[in-house]
Amino acid sequence: MMRDIGGKPLIVHTLDRAGEAKSVDRVIVATDDERILNVVKDAGGEAVMTSPDHQSGSDRIAEVAKDLPAGSIIVNVQGDEPIISPETIDAAVEALINDRDADMSTTCEPLTDLWGELLNFNVVKLVRRDDGRALYFTRSPVPFPREASERWGGDPNEALTNEPELFENYRKHTGLYVYRREFLLKFTAWPQTWLEKWEKLEQLRALEHGANIRVVDAIGSSIGVDTEEDLERVRAILI
Repeated sequence: MMRDIGGKPLIVHTLDRAGEAKSVDRVIVATDDERILNVVKDAGGEAVMTSPDHQSGSDRIAEVAKDLPAGSIIVNVQGDEPIISPETIDAAVEALINDRDADMSTTCEPLTDLWGELLNFNVVKLVRRDDGRALYFTRSPVPFPREASERWGGDPNEALTNEPELFENYRKHTGLYVYRREFLLKFTAWPQTWLEKWEKLEQLRALEHGANIRVVDAIGSSIGVDTEEDLERVRAILI
């Protein structure tokens, strides 16, 4: 969060990008680290210190949301997304507002690489219904291309390698969530579910409790900065 990108800390780049979204009228950085708090305030942004005991980003944001007005729409942007598209944020907010039965919304991107993405358990995959609602989130390569696999001796990897058009059926989940405030407070009060613990994906808690999650396509790719390689990729784009 504190690493320099073109003379500006990474977290401040993310702060600025979120503030460019037309649907956002207030940007708050929720943190448990005074260094981040001070950097954000020095840049003219708003930051709030939260408990160091939260198990997820949603839990941390819920602590801040308790003091926000009833009926608020809360956007959860990961702090390590310095090139997130403001248009993607707007699309996710609009999707939630326009679907009164949805409790939250999230985003996805095309998945195009077999070994680097589809078979990489660090890349979360999602399956959605025809109406755009989420069916499941998983670290496994789903859905399974059965007919195509049969054409290649029962090997799905061979099918995907030789029929790249099959990738049109796959989406990777990107870490942006939009919540109705009241649902966020309810969601974070629920105990962790078995599937959530098994896959280490908190959004499965929402699905297991019957929540409706609207999924929209991201407008442009983003990069979550988790490694030095990620940081250099982002620097090449922003500098």
